[in-house]
Amino acid sequence: MFGNKKSFGGGVELLVVGLGNPDKKYENTRHNAGWLAIDAIAESLDCKVDRVKFKSYVGECNIAGRKAMFMKPTTYMNNSGQAVVEAMNFYKISPENVIVLFDDISLDVGKMRIRSKGSDGGQRGMKSIIYLSGSDKFPRVKIGIGAKPTPEWDLADWVLSRFSNDEQKKLAQVFENAAKAVELMADGKIDRAMNLFN
Repeated sequence: MFGNKKSFGGGVELLVVGLGNPDKKYENTRHNAGWLAIDAIAESLDCKVDRVKFKSYVGECNIAGRKAMFMKPTTYMNNSGQAVVEAMNFYKISPENVIVLFDDISLDVGKMRIRSKGSDGGQRGMKSIIYLSGSDKFPRVKIGIGAKPTPEWDLADWVLSRFSNDEQKKLAQVFENAAKAVELMADGKIDRAMNLFN
């Protein structure tokens, strides 16, 4: 059950994962909304995500009284599951205790949606996590990056484009809400998080 406070010898009980791509050229692009969210949430908790472990940048942060490992996989989006499943196996963490934050083109910039489980919705990082773990029971926070402005836009070009200044202001508010939502989810109050922020 999500929110089970079982502790493994004072070890990490929760993973909070933001999906993105590691190269400089992907910095601040739409597809890196998960990484950007992790940076903002970690900063609000006064926590650094700068060590390298499990093919990711990681940092241990306390959230809602639990020890969480914040992760930004560096495997490139399509192989995110390699990093996540490695950490899950190491800490013996169930999917219900892995919160994943990622970009969603079906939501406008400034919107986010929380789900307790479900399909990958076409998001390749999530697809990799579900495929390699054999489970879809990952609580998740989808961050809106907007649909392609015109049908002619190539989807890959769109998700790798950068946010406008106006959109960045909206994102800052979304990340503030995401931090509150993740705290509730870490405390086992996913329904309350959905009621407040969906």
